[in-house]
Amino acid sequence: MLPDADDLPALLLDLAVPHEDVNELVAQWRGLTADPGTLRLLAECVEELFREPEDTGRTPDLPGLLASAPAGPTDTFAVHVLLAALPRTRAYHRARGIPAEISRRTLADLGRHLALHRRRHGRAGMRSLRWLVRHFRGELYQLGRLQFERARLGDLDARVTAPAGLDATPGTPCLNLHVPDFHGPLTPSACDRSLALARAFFARHFPEERPVAVLCHSWLLDPQLRRYLPADSNIVRFQERFRIAREQGEPADTEPVQFVFGDPDLPVATLPRRTSVERAVGDHLRAGGHWYIGHGWFPFRTE
Repeated sequence: MLPDADDLPALLLDLAVPHEDVNELVAQWRGLTADPGTLRLLAECVEELFREPEDTGRTPDLPGLLASAPAGPTDTFAVHVLLAALPRTRAYHRARGIPAEISRRTLADLGRHLALHRRRHGRAGMRSLRWLVRHFRGELYQLGRLQFERARLGDLDARVTAPAGLDATPGTPCLNLHVPDFHGPLTPSACDRSLALARAFFARHFPEERPVAVLCHSWLLDPQLRRYLPADSNIVRFQERFRIAREQGEPADTEPVQFVFGDPDLPVATLPRRTSVERAVGDHLRAGGHWYIGHGWFPFRTE
């Protein structure tokens, strides 16, 4: 079921892989799939990735397997694991009746992460599978501007418990909302369209789950942003959709630096001030403040 090397360039472009990474990945793929030992390793990684498919929020135990990867493509072996998993992911999407366009846009997040890696390190690569396994296991979908992840209260980690005011028990289906980069402004109208798409999508393709709430865990929900941004800004309007679930005690200063400037390790003193968000993030840190992950939720019903 592995993709043929001759078909790989078109497949990579469908996944939004940067053009400058295509030739390198194709050459690596030819070498990896020609080696029986590496083929077995790829197969083991794929089997682990799809183990317990109905356990939403499960993080496959891949680090030990990836430690056995060939020395050459160290930064890109995780990409090849996902390429090997792609046929099974597409088969799952087809079995659920998920439109090909939604499948394509969801899995194109692979290319986005390769672009982020190249912007930061100047070469092809993707260091971690932890995030993208959600897409390839069929748990996360790109629906318009936003991403929605199938989850259950209490299944993922301590943050995903029933928030105050939500009458639900652990194990109740919910959705985790994510805001990807490189998808344009976070306008209220774009968010409204995404939520409308989500209501129809999950009612049609996962009718047995019936999520009761949308949860979000993001620096975008840090209430301190309101001190720096106008009331009609996209971020403030986004915050107004949520009820705050609880505060996060530990600072998360690198989160906004990574998402706003592209590199969490940039010196705070030199952060640009070109936009209102850049000024908010950088000025707050330069004044000795900290940023935190905000936790919010709002009720949700499928159509």
